[in-house]
Amino acid sequence: MNFGFNDFRTRVILRVILLGLTMALFMYMVTRPNMLFAALLTGIIIVLQLTEIFRFVSQTNRKLTRFLESVKYSDFISGFASDNKLGKSFKDLNIAFNEVLEAFRRARSEKEEHGQYLNTVVQQVRTGILSFDTEGNVQLVNANAKKFLGITNIKNIHELIHINPKLYHSINSVESGKSELYKGSNELYLTIQSTELRIRGTDVKLVTLQNIQPELQQQELEAWQNLTRVLRHEIMNSITPISSLTSTLREILDHDMEKKADHYELQQEGAEDLREGLSTIENRSRGLIKFIDAYREYTSLPKPKMATVRLKDLLEHVAQLMKTELKKTHINFHYSCSSEYLTIQADVEMIEQVLINLLKNAIEALAETEKPVLEMTGFYDENAVIIQIRDNGSGIIKEALEHIFVPFYTTKRQGSGIGLSLSRQIMQMHNGSITVVSEPDVETIFTLRF
Repeated sequence: MNFGFNDFRTRVILRVILLGLTMALFMYMVTRPNMLFAALLTGIIIVLQLTEIFRFVSQTNRKLTRFLESVKYSDFISGFASDNKLGKSFKDLNIAFNEVLEAFRRARSEKEEHGQYLNTVVQQVRTGILSFDTEGNVQLVNANAKKFLGITNIKNIHELIHINPKLYHSINSVESGKSELYKGSNELYLTIQSTELRIRGTDVKLVTLQNIQPELQQQELEAWQNLTRVLRHEIMNSITPISSLTSTLREILDHDMEKKADHYELQQEGAEDLREGLSTIENRSRGLIKFIDAYREYTSLPKPKMATVRLKDLLEHVAQLMKTELKKTHINFHYSCSSEYLTIQADVEMIEQVLINLLKNAIEALAETEKPVLEMTGFYDENAVIIQIRDNGSGIIKEALEHIFVPFYTTKRQGSGIGLSLSRQIMQMHNGSITVVSEPDVETIFTLRF
């Protein structure tokens, strides 16, 4: 029966009103003895009305249930008929359901495309990527990770114990935010880094494996080329004049020495030339021996004896050692430490050697500076203990900054060129670093980071 009401809510209200009127009529008939049969019929009508209302409302509930199940099970293919049988509001509900399902379809499609894109990127990168949960179950492993692990398939990280126990231990023991080195074959030198994250309530360890062997080989080649170039330069500087002077001295003996009856006589001028030449050969030979000793010192550093060192005490002791030398100058020198509780793990003698070398270099750089200032400071910054040597001397030109840590490279006439390279080697043995920034005639800062 069409009463002209097309709205779903109006239809529900109409059915409720009719049910109310029917129930009122039923109550009225029950109170009249002569209308009991009519009351029974009215009761049957009430049951039918209740059934109709239940069926009418259940259609909406079924659609809502089907919609929620579609979302729950990611079934975004089926849709809802947009008919007018139950009124405009029901049609709007169908349209809204279809629009929401379409939005879910688009979101899932974009998510799948994004996932495929990321998976392609992960598979193509040169870095090996591996992730596993607390039980060791592998969740992600790319092609390069399989190559580094030496496997074609892996489901659990513990399988690696039987294949490569050393690599398994390195992967399992690396701490989050830190790195560890693994030496495999001649072509495999891995740096292993990890981070921990939580995905859908599960703790996951993400490990990256990067083969740095090609870079190491390139740096090693460059280091040898630099070293060979310096060695060639230093040796040729000594050998060339020795060879030339040897030839000259032989000519002096051939031309200036006269044979007598039972002996040879050398003219005074020739004797002086001979003496001067021999003296030059001696000096160059000593210089070459000194150079070789410096090379031996650079290549035979002992292993550091680590101990806990209070930074304030270290700076005070170095300042005391340099006190005599600083008194000979007009340098305004001072040192400081930001905290009495800062400590480092170090070989005291080695680090003192580094600091003394840097201070001596600074003193030489301040020789011709008006109002020379030299500072040595210790402080904590960016998760590291820092020692800085700062001066306002002549500084280091930009072209030399790239080479000052190369063994035997020097800009000094009397320098051996191993002081700074030794300092870098010592800092590397302490798992630290040494860097420098310089603006000539303004400021030079050497920074030691522990």
